[in-house]
Parts: sequence; structure tokens; C-alpha cells
Amino acid sequence: MNRNFRFRKRFIFIPILAIAFVFLVSFLVMLLWNYTLPSIFGFTTITLWQAMGLFLLCKLLFGFGKGPKRGGPPWKRRYMDKDLSELTEAEKEKFQQYIDQERCSWGKPTFRSDENRPNQMNHEQ
Repeated sequence: MNRNFRFRKRFIFIPILAIAFVFLVSFLVMLLWNYTLPSIFGFTTITLWQAMGLFLLCKLLFGFGKGPKRGGPPWKRRYMDKDLSELTEAEKEKFQQYIDQERCSWGKPTFRSDENRPNQMNHEQ
């Protein structure tokens, strides 16, 4: 009997908390919008219902929080258990090549040590 009562309590309490959370966040969105955007960009003020719609639209467009909980990008997950200072030189080189080729391929050269850098002296002529 006690277990059934707790289930009913959760069934009522959790939806009320969810609705209160949506209203609270919508109220904060409305306050922030009405405080900043009309004075900076000249937008009109919005109501609570418009703020709620804006909040829900942003959640639909940008997701519901599936980001860092899954461990982040795959290259970070592979090396998460190791400290990068504990890697061997071969592992560091392999990791640097992977980052250069797969993640940061903007076509600019990367320098791994000071001896490979071009001379930074001032040439006065």
C-alpha cells in the first residue's frame, strides 16, 4: 500500500515540477530578452507565452542536452583515461597527426618544436 502511494505521489509531483520548470525558464528568457535586446537592437518586448515558445523552439533546434554526457568527441574519449604527458613520443606524434589531418585541417602548417619554427628575428634594412 505504501509503495502504491509513493507511485501516485510521483505521478502528480513530477509533472508539476516539469511545468513549473518550463514556466520559470520562460520567465527568465522573457526577463533577459526584455532587459537586453530592446535597448541594444531596438526589438520589441515579448510576453511570457512568446518567451515559452522561443525557449521550446530553441530546445527543438539545438537539442535537449545530449552533449558532454556521452563522453565528448571520439578523439577525446580514446585518450581520456591517459594523461597526455604519460604518452610515448610515438603516441604523441600519432595523436598530433590525427588532430592535424582529421580535426584541424585548415591547410596551415603546425610546428611541434621550437627548432622547426621559422626565424622570428627583426630584419632592419
